Amino acid sequence: MEGKENLIKYGKRLKELREKNKLTQAELAEKIGFSTNFIGMIERGERNTTTDNIFKIARALNISIEAFFRGM
Repeated sequence: MEGKENLIKYGKRLKELREKNKLTQAELAEKIGFSTNFIGMIERGERNTTTDNIFKIARALNISIEAFFRGM
């Protein structure tokens, strides 16, 4: 169950940072070449993502990996 809880925490953090950057899911998705649906699934804790995608997301949000996870 811990894995699912981690996905939910990650998704909530992603949503928090996306909204802080005043981006919609569609805008973030476009910046990194993902579908809006995929971003939504990550934010809801329904999808896991690769390390490479974590770096892409962090860059799109203008935040370091350390800062992204520090907030969790």
